[in-house]
Amino acid sequence: MVRVLSESEFQSEVVQRYTDVIGEKLGGKVLGCSDEWFAAAENLIKPKAPIRDATKFTYAGAWYDGWETRRHNPEEADWVIIKMGVSSAALIGCEIDTAFFNGNHAPFISVEAATLTDDSNIDGIQWDEVIEKVECGPSQRHFFKRKEITPKKYTHVRLRMYPDGGIARFRLYGTVYPVIPQDINSILDTASANNGGVCVAFSDQHFGSADNLLLPGRGHDMSDGWETKRSRTAGHTDWAIIKLGFKTNVAKLIVDTAHYRGNFPQFITIEGINTEDYSPAVDDPKWTYLVEKTKTGPDREHEYESKSSQPVTHVKLTMIPDGGVKRLRVFGTLNV
Repeated sequence: MVRVLSESEFQSEVVQRYTDVIGEKLGGKVLGCSDEWFAAAENLIKPKAPIRDATKFTYAGAWYDGWETRRHNPEEADWVIIKMGVSSAALIGCEIDTAFFNGNHAPFISVEAATLTDDSNIDGIQWDEVIEKVECGPSQRHFFKRKEITPKKYTHVRLRMYPDGGIARFRLYGTVYPVIPQDINSILDTASANNGGVCVAFSDQHFGSADNLLLPGRGHDMSDGWETKRSRTAGHTDWAIIKLGFKTNVAKLIVDTAHYRGNFPQFITIEGINTEDYSPAVDDPKWTYLVEKTKTGPDREHEYESKSSQPVTHVKLTMIPDGGVKRLRVFGTLNV
């Protein structure tokens, strides 16, 4: 059974508890589709919001920032197959955005998933339905959540639209299941989204999402980091709380201000906590400093040794007073 949520419900129940496992920015990849005559399927997993230019036309017709197929599909549905950017995940819900598709939007969609060891042959796959067939409207964002997370872990998904039409963006959320190293002394970045890290709370993300902190790589510009509004109040700070993929004995931390040259934070702190709470309070008295208040600079990686030897389940990055950070890395061994 699938619930239809509001945007605010989806943000609190899904986005701040799970990871978009198919997004291009996390390594998701389109492997194939039934048709993409008007607009390419790879647009579905682009990180930026869709745009529209009504004056722009291509050989195929009007240009759209999304996936659009031909009219009069003789089959039941058009489809696209996507390989997740993570090793595997259990799935909970999705967003379907039909922005600017009005009169040519997908009337219905469903989502299926499979677990594959080899994606060289995508024919003959046995798919499990994870989001049942649901109705979509024109030029709007739709938010769907399962009653429970899937009991199985998956590696690939298939989005179907009935019978044809256009979808601008597709986000699919779930719990990441990383590959656990056999050597217990291996050093991992447990804040990484690839290792199950999730941003569970933040003060502000006006210019860039806080969950970008957990992405691989150093990005390509200021659009793929975490950036807050300019503060105008004395004593202001901005913060983000990260649930680590594993309870971690933290050894080293990195705060990367790549591409933030005139808007990096003046100072930062990093605190840790060991708690059973999924999203601990920002003012919980059990927070302890891993990195005390320290000056930062523009467009570089700042490396710190942890001041605490206690294992932590969450970290809190605080910017003083505001600004932008590209990535947060939390390196350590698993506390198991």
